Amino acid sequence: MEKEKPPIFGMLQRGGEVVIRMLADVKQATIGPLIRRTIAAGSLVYTDEYDIYSRLEEWGYAHETVCHAAGEYARDDDADGFCEVHVNTLEGFWSLLRSWLRPHRGISQECLPLYLGFFEFVHNVRARGKRLLGALISQLLAPPRNPS
Repeated sequence: MEKEKPPIFGMLQRGGEVVIRMLADVKQATIGPLIRRTIAAGSLVYTDEYDIYSRLEEWGYAHETVCHAAGEYARDDDADGFCEVHVNTLEGFWSLLRSWLRPHRGISQECLPLYLGFFEFVHNVRARGKRLLGALISQLLAPPRNPS
């Protein structure tokens, strides 16, 4: 947390919801419990080759990676013409988040989780369209949840 840019960890179900959290570090001991609370055991998880994901199979997940260092960004493992192994969906989400945060220069680390929570909320209710206001009011009236 002493860093100017704290680590932000994200998990995104393709075509579904996102979970993003500001973390103290990106160690397996930190991300493991968050992954287990968020992703159903047995799910197939796509990541890049970063070594913090090396225990996903041990934790009960199927795991496929792309190797950005080797210039690989998508792969068609089953030869059906569709590159299913990629992390492009989450990469696109990060791009949207950075663009949204850019005008808010100088966000303190204490306030950043609130900004992340709002962006996560808007992303997750985007399919509700005009019902967004009702969903927002419901969330505001809901009991607080642990942000970690």
